[in-house]
Amino acid sequence: MNRHQARIWQFFGILILFSAVLTSLAWGDEDDPPARVARMNYAQGSVSFQPGGEGDWVEAVPNRPLTTSDNLWTDRNSRAELHVGSTAIRLGSETSLTFLELDDNTLQLRLAQGTALLRVRHMDDDDTIEIDTPNLAFRIQRNGEYRVDVNPDGHATIIDVFQGRGEAIGAGNNYTIVANQHATFTGDDNLDYDIDPLPAADEFDAWALSRDRREDDDRSANYVSREMTGYEDLDDNGRWSYTANYGPVWVPTNVPMGWAPYRFGHWVWVAPWGWTWVDDQPWGFAPFHYGRWCLIGVGWAWVPGPVVVRPVYAPALVAFAGGGGGFHFSVSLGGGGGVAWFPLAPGEVFVPGYHVSRRYVNQVNVTNTVVNVTKVTNVYNYYTTNNTTEINRITYVNRARPNAVTVVSRETFINARPVARNVVSVPQREIEQAPVSHSARVDPIRTSVIGAGRPTAVAPPPAVVRRQVVAERPPAQPAVPFSQRRDPLVSHPVRPVTEPVTTPQPIHTQPNRPGPEPAPSPNQPAIRPEGQAPRPETPRPEAPRPETPRSETARPAPVNNEPRPQQQGWSHPQAKPAPPVHEKTPQQAQQEENKYQRWEQRSKPEQRAKPQAPRPPDKDKDKRHQ
Repeated sequence: MNRHQARIWQFFGILILFSAVLTSLAWGDEDDPPARVARMNYAQGSVSFQPGGEGDWVEAVPNRPLTTSDNLWTDRNSRAELHVGSTAIRLGSETSLTFLELDDNTLQLRLAQGTALLRVRHMDDDDTIEIDTPNLAFRIQRNGEYRVDVNPDGHATIIDVFQGRGEAIGAGNNYTIVANQHATFTGDDNLDYDIDPLPAADEFDAWALSRDRREDDDRSANYVSREMTGYEDLDDNGRWSYTANYGPVWVPTNVPMGWAPYRFGHWVWVAPWGWTWVDDQPWGFAPFHYGRWCLIGVGWAWVPGPVVVRPVYAPALVAFAGGGGGFHFSVSLGGGGGVAWFPLAPGEVFVPGYHVSRRYVNQVNVTNTVVNVTKVTNVYNYYTTNNTTEINRITYVNRARPNAVTVVSRETFINARPVARNVVSVPQREIEQAPVSHSARVDPIRTSVIGAGRPTAVAPPPAVVRRQVVAERPPAQPAVPFSQRRDPLVSHPVRPVTEPVTTPQPIHTQPNRPGPEPAPSPNQPAIRPEGQAPRPETPRPEAPRPETPRSETARPAPVNNEPRPQQQGWSHPQAKPAPPVHEKTPQQAQQEENKYQRWEQRSKPEQRAKPQAPRPPDKDKDKRHQ
């Protein structure tokens, strides 16, 4: 290679490095909403929900997206199952859970009382899963299955690690807990702890294990990513087929008469996304927050789009007809006008009506449908510059489909009323002539935030509500009550996009699966919104525990005894900073080693292989809390 060629390659190397730096700067926007949410997909007994920032408790409604600051309470003899992507969270009787923070890489839970069992299928290097209890913070460090119990007075936390590994931090100390350990921590300012072999499985463990096996056998994981929240209910409620135009599609079965996407459910206001669809069907989460809908013959089919490791959640993949709200069709809709919408078809661009970065617009589209990035840019520009001429030229396939557009009054829309019971018939000609908008220009009211759940007096005791937990990671600031929010729909003019898209971004796809074309992420102007005492579980016959690799329990994991840096000052009404971890004294280190050796002796394979008797009725949870 001569000197001239070397300089050329050096120039290209610098150019690539410079582009990579610009790309990394443009890739994230702290103002973007999270790309994932939680969903309650199963409830037994009485489960209550309190939206973040609000004081009222209502009956929890399945399929409502859950996010930072939201609260759940499972009452006596009740339980619930939640999912955040592939992570399952099971709640036992009389359990108080708060999402202290839920975003792209953080799942931080406040467990003030009760039982939570987590199965973590996948963790990236930059993911954080932290369970904060009144006397310690437990950080999960790898895939596995974990159970955390907090006794009613909040002075004891018990952690069972079936598979995996985690670290407990509290009272200035840290403790590594590995697979097959049952760790008990009592006290507050001074923690007393011990480790034992796992106790015999109780009825709650057996239930969780049966739910795991159900998910392990899920055929839908062949067609979508397990990180798509809500995929686990598709198998039981529809069938997969293949079409030449779209590839794998899912067709729901046993739907009501007159069913159409985004019709049998209701609308709620969930910050920071705004208007969000909550479907009535037990499977009604993934198909309404990911992918697209199309008509095949006379039936509707859901097209999940490319198999992306983490598809981006959207509140509702629809377009609004009639300008988005308050549009007066020829039929009577009351003084507030009507709101009409229809599902987006494959390849059609979703333009968020909430504040997002230019990068987010690409990601929410290319992870949910096969679409050319140039098309995304063009449609984005039309809406952000209010180019009504070009907007009206966009062909929306489903707008012209029979029985595809749903129209309700403004009062039905904002009050979270059942849409299917209040549909208004509008001539198709008027629908096709009505202007199209990317958002519903309708102001929410407090009922929009509370949602469709009926008011309930079933709630955690006041002492549990007030109880702070220990957190190693500063949680997100709590949500502001709706009554104190300023201008929920902030009408800022949108700045136009003036620069072409040139910088590609990688989209991570599963092996041997087709993925979307890379999505560019220039530092473009953002879209602004057009408005903005526990009773124990009754034991059943013993269920087997998950198998634990010997490598997990062969030797204690190295413990970092170096002092941790002092936490930056922060305050939160539901959490307090964990005291800085100090260096262990020789006596403390020796005590921990002795406890570990005693556990290891009691956990020998020949001893664990012996059948264990089930815990006595009505005493198993009491023993855990002693």
